[in-house]
Amino acid sequence: MKKLLSLAILISIFGSSAVYAVNDKTVLNASTEENVQKNIYKEIKKHKSPKVKPQKNKYEYINMQWWGQFNDEYLNDYIIRAVENNKDLKMATLTIDEYYQNVVMQRSHEMPNISAGFLPAYAKDPLTLKSHGNFGIPIIASYEVDLFGKNHNKTTAIRKLYEASILDEQAAYISIASAVGTVYISIIKLDALIDMQEEIVALRKEISEIMTISNNEGIVSTSDLVKANKAYIAGTSDLVELKKERTKLLNQLAVLIGDSPNNIEEYKRADYKTFAFSGNIPEEVSSEIIMNRPDYKKAEKILEKAGIDVRVARKEMLPHINLGGLLFFNSKYFESLFTTSNMLWGVGGGVLQPLFQGFSLTANLKSKKIIYEKMLRNYEKVNLTSMQEVNDSLVSVNMDKEKLNKQKNIQALELKDFELTEEKYKQGVIAKLDRDQQQENLLNVQRMVYNTEFDCMIDYINYYKAVAAKV
Repeated sequence: MKKLLSLAILISIFGSSAVYAVNDKTVLNASTEENVQKNIYKEIKKHKSPKVKPQKNKYEYINMQWWGQFNDEYLNDYIIRAVENNKDLKMATLTIDEYYQNVVMQRSHEMPNISAGFLPAYAKDPLTLKSHGNFGIPIIASYEVDLFGKNHNKTTAIRKLYEASILDEQAAYISIASAVGTVYISIIKLDALIDMQEEIVALRKEISEIMTISNNEGIVSTSDLVKANKAYIAGTSDLVELKKERTKLLNQLAVLIGDSPNNIEEYKRADYKTFAFSGNIPEEVSSEIIMNRPDYKKAEKILEKAGIDVRVARKEMLPHINLGGLLFFNSKYFESLFTTSNMLWGVGGGVLQPLFQGFSLTANLKSKKIIYEKMLRNYEKVNLTSMQEVNDSLVSVNMDKEKLNKQKNIQALELKDFELTEEKYKQGVIAKLDRDQQQENLLNVQRMVYNTEFDCMIDYINYYKAVAAKV
C-alpha cells in the first residue's frame, strides 16, 4: 500500500505538466530555495553576466576637467552636489540595477530548475482499514534544452535593454550637469542685469525729479514729465521681474543639487565682472564624436534588440525540447525517510511542436518585424537629430561670438560718447538731465553686452551637451 501511495503521488506530480515544468503550487522549503538561488547566481557569474558600473565612473560621464575652464569653485561644487544628490540621477542608477536583475532572471531560464518540498500525509488503507501517517519529500528538476538558442537570444535581448539603461544614465548625468551650469550662469547674468537695472532706475528717478522741478518752473511740458514718470515706473517694474526670475532660477538650482529651496539665500556665486570661460570651442566636430553620443548608442542597442526579437519570434515556431526528473522519498517513519527502499525516481523528456495557435505565432513574428522597422527609422532619426544639435550649437557659438564682438564695438563708442558728455557737463555746457540720459544709454548698451556674453557661455554648455561631454 505504501508503494501504491508513493506511485500515485509520483504520477500526480510528475505528470502534472506535459513538458515537465515545475508546478507553481509546490510548497518549497525556504532554506532549500535560497540555496538554489545562490547556486543560480554563481552560475550566472561564471557566464560573465554584466556588472553594474561603479559610482567612481559617474564623474567620467560629465568631464569635470571641462567645467574647470570656467575657473569657478562654486560652479564645480554645485555640479558635484548634483552628481551626489540629484534625485533624477539616483533614479537612473536604480533603473540600471532593475535591468540588471532582469538579465539575471532571464538568464536563469537557460539553466535547470530544481524544486524541493515536504509533503506530510495521513491515509487509511482500504484493505486493512488501518490509518497511518506518511512523510514525502519530492525533488523535481526540469530543463528546456535550448537547442536553437531561443532562451539565449532572449537573454541577449534583455541585456541590450540593460546596456541601453547605462547609456540613459550617462545621458542623464550630462543633462543634469548641463542644467546646473546653464542655471548657474543664468543666475550670474541676472545678477549683472539687476545691478545695471538698479542704476537705470536710480537715474530715471533722478530724471523724474529734475523733470518735476522743470515742469513746475515751466521749462518742460507736462507731457515730457509724464513720459519720465512712466519710464521710471517701467524701470522699477522690470527690476521686480528680474529679481523674480533670479529667485525662480535659484529654486531650480536647489532642486538640481538635491537641496531645499529654503536655503537659496546661502548659495554663493562668482562676481559677474570676473566670471569668464578660458577654453576654446572648435569650429568643426568629427563624426566620431556624434557616434559616441548616449542617445545614438542607445538607439543602436534598441535596434539590435529588435533584430534579436525577430529571431526569437521565428524560433517560437520550432519544437520545444524538455527534460524532467523526479526524486521522491516517502516513508511512514521520518527516521527511515532517506533510505533507498523508500526512494522513487524517474527521468523523462518530451518534444512539443506548436501546430496551430490561432495564428498568434505568425502575428507575433510580423509584429516584431514591424517594431524592427520602427526602431530602424528611429535610429536614422537619432542620427540626423544628433548632427542637427551639434551643428546648431556650433552655429550659436560662432554667431553669438560675432554678435558680442560687434556689441563690444558699440559699447566702446558709447563709452567714448559718455566721456565727452561727462566732460561737457563738468564744463557747464550741458545740463545734468542730458548727462543722466546719456549715462542711461551707456548702461543699456552694457546690459546688452553682458546679456550676450553670458549667452555665449550658455552656448558653450549647449555644445558640451551636444557632443556628450567629449570636449
